[in-house]
Amino acid sequence: MIGYMITPDLEDLVQRVEKHKPKQLLFRNKEIANYAEIALKIATLTKDLGVDLYLHQDAFLSKELGAKGVHLTSKQFKLIKQAKEMGLDVIVSTHTKDEALLASSLGADAITFSPIFHSPNKGEPVGVEALADVVKSVGIKVFALGGIVSAKDVDLIRSSGAYGFASIRYFS
Repeated sequence: MIGYMITPDLEDLVQRVEKHKPKQLLFRNKEIANYAEIALKIATLTKDLGVDLYLHQDAFLSKELGAKGVHLTSKQFKLIKQAKEMGLDVIVSTHTKDEALLASSLGADAITFSPIFHSPNKGEPVGVEALADVVKSVGIKVFALGGIVSAKDVDLIRSSGAYGFASIRYFS
């Protein structure tokens, strides 16, 4: 199962990557003014570590920094085509089966589907059964997201057929 590490900063990044060995990494921080500056540092580190980098919301910065792709929000479906035309892989955040099907139909390479388990301030969990239904319904990679903090959670997700899992806390 593929690990998709979400990080809001550089803190202990190399150690966390070396410990958990994620295949992909998303730099997501909506609150910092120097996002591009830190993204550049993370881009350099991920290349050295052999991890595919995705940047949050910004296809132009992703392309400029040589990231593998962009991770779009559930409000950015209109940008899927543009990001694909730029040669980027596109992952889209989804929270319903309808959003998952829409992202797939518009050409996204993968989605995150969330929240699977309880996660602070993320709404009611959808559970592993809903995840399995989405996995069967879309023809693209599905990453489980939300409340994944342990190997036990990953094992539960594995039974859904999901391609992988995304998390902040699991990779801390």
